[in-house]
Amino acid sequence: MAAIEPMHQFMIQKIVDLPPVMVPGLGAIDLSITNSVFTMMMAATIITVFFLFSSRGAVVPGRMQALAETVYDLVDKGLTGSMIGDRGRPFLPFIFTLFSFVAVLDLIGMFPEQFAVTAQLAVTATLALLTFFIVLVVGFAKNGLGFFKLFVPSGVAWPMLFILVPIEFISFLVRPVTLAMRLFGNIIGGHVVMYMFGSFVVGLGGFAIANGGLAYLGLVGSALSLSMVIALMALEFIVAFLQAFVFAALTCTYLSDVVNLDHGH
Repeated sequence: MAAIEPMHQFMIQKIVDLPPVMVPGLGAIDLSITNSVFTMMMAATIITVFFLFSSRGAVVPGRMQALAETVYDLVDKGLTGSMIGDRGRPFLPFIFTLFSFVAVLDLIGMFPEQFAVTAQLAVTATLALLTFFIVLVVGFAKNGLGFFKLFVPSGVAWPMLFILVPIEFISFLVRPVTLAMRLFGNIIGGHVVMYMFGSFVVGLGGFAIANGGLAYLGLVGSALSLSMVIALMALEFIVAFLQAFVFAALTCTYLSDVVNLDHGH
């Protein structure tokens, strides 16, 4: 029997090997399709097909359309509308796409033999940097140099500003780091814990069957571990959705800071 590789779900492997492309200033860029790229393409396809079929405008909405409308209302009213306000409407497509993409990637990673994309720091960091870049662009576009008021707390005695402004500036710069690490850490941590209990199921069960006698008590530990795996898997499906929600909610918070900067800070 082939050995089980515990990190198999996190290992990047090439699926389609393509020749590198020379980019001026960057050198050779490898454009090969890896399992990470393939999973992201699969997630994008699932999202596109789902909303195409669910938005056909049936007279009597079916379950698919009802689910799509629920997800849309969650992002529209529960995130963009409530956290940014009326000024957040232009950012609804971005927030909705971000939430849907992360949620589907999280859920795909829950299935056996599927690559856990959001357990890759490079992916979560890219999404976080994209969000951070958009916040910067929107901040300067809407406020100009007034964007720097974001780092000046209102109602504070001016001597305290020498301490608080650097703290606010540093906390702003670490936003993409915390955004990336939160998603990455929660997903990879949950998968590793599930693997550990899964290995207990196989290890204790196999030891009991091979040795017999009192070793059969290992079946009890195997059964307990199996129950933990089932419970953890149910919890991880909830966490997969919640992490997408948290990622989108923090993005809304960061956008609200710069969009509503002129309303007081």
